[in-house]
Amino acid sequence: MLKNSELLSIKQRFGIIGNSPKLNHAIEVAAQVAPTDMTVLITGESGSGKESFSKIIHQLSARKHGKFIAINCGAIPEGTIDSELFGHEKGSFTGAYEARKGYFEVTNGGTIFLDEIGEMPVQTQARLLRVLENGEFIKVGSSKVQKTDVRVVAATNVNLIQAVEKGKFREDLYYRLSTVPIFVPPLRDRGNDVDLLFRKFATDFAEKYRVESIKLDDAAKSVLLRFRFPGNIRQLKNLVEQMSALEMERHITDETLLKYLPSANNSLPAIYRGGQSESSSENFNERDILYKVLFDMKKDVTDLKKLVHGLIDNGSLDQSVMKENPNLFKSLDAPTSLHEDIQPPARSSSEPIYLQPDENNEDDYPYESVHDITHEEDESLSIEEKEKELIIKALRKNNNKRKYAAQDLGISERTLYRKIKQYEIE
Repeated sequence: MLKNSELLSIKQRFGIIGNSPKLNHAIEVAAQVAPTDMTVLITGESGSGKESFSKIIHQLSARKHGKFIAINCGAIPEGTIDSELFGHEKGSFTGAYEARKGYFEVTNGGTIFLDEIGEMPVQTQARLLRVLENGEFIKVGSSKVQKTDVRVVAATNVNLIQAVEKGKFREDLYYRLSTVPIFVPPLRDRGNDVDLLFRKFATDFAEKYRVESIKLDDAAKSVLLRFRFPGNIRQLKNLVEQMSALEMERHITDETLLKYLPSANNSLPAIYRGGQSESSSENFNERDILYKVLFDMKKDVTDLKKLVHGLIDNGSLDQSVMKENPNLFKSLDAPTSLHEDIQPPARSSSEPIYLQPDENNEDDYPYESVHDITHEEDESLSIEEKEKELIIKALRKNNNKRKYAAQDLGISERTLYRKIKQYEIE
């Protein structure tokens, strides 16, 4: 176990912020394994800071004066990764106009950090296994075996055991890499470290943009600590930079903070769409509100028909109105479920909505009176106006609480917020 002073010294040296027990344990393991030549596998989510631990291992080892190279295996095309790592001979493939040294030859005596090791092609994995076991490699297009003394530190954000089961990762390489595993905790599991990192980034960007540092009030801090940060430290850093550059008011409230947080993860409830994600159902929400507007329009017109029909029966209105407008009253006696809670038919999010029915087949479109409304009523019925009116009614009914108004309308709160801004509803 490291002393507190030693742990603090490592954090200051490598710019690591936080006091989470899980974070401290990962630093202790990295510091203890650094003086050895053991292969290390660092696991953790993307953006959690895995590369910082590879630098700790290198700088605290006897190889600290040798080269350190960080390579993202997922960023190198499959056809060239062998050449990048192990080098190639002149003429070994199209475009190989001269011999080239690979990273394992260049970093002899140093450390190679292989990030996203789970993305490495299986053929390259076999070459890497030989380096780890015998310290040997062969250049592309060569038959000569070369020696290298390189320490390998690997990292991944995928479950390698599952990759082994699917045949995407070699089992022998997995056990060879994971001699010493280090788990870097995600930001959501680090408690108050989120606030410490926020203040650190706020200070850094204040200096960068030459402005006053932004500060969170208590409510905003509570929102920040509840947010899960799927993008981890990288996402938090981008968030702070946005607010530092864009916000004129340097004291950040919870309402201001929520504007910068993705609405799908801001702890607000979302309407279940039968497994369909909200990010892919924006058109679905638009269709929902359109259906509701159409249903309300038909209900209003049906009520109007009944009123006119009642006036005719009572002798208050000339029956010639009915004879002159037969289409207006032809569906009056037909059963309707519009007074009930009607659900629109299930459609895929990419399926178009046809507002006009097939004239030769009335069954193609169950809302036949919409055609009558748009063509035979003297009154102009704007869908946008009805939509705006519907939103205002829902907001008044729920005392301007958007969450419950959105539930009544059958749309997401994000869609409701956008509609409020579109129609400039106070």
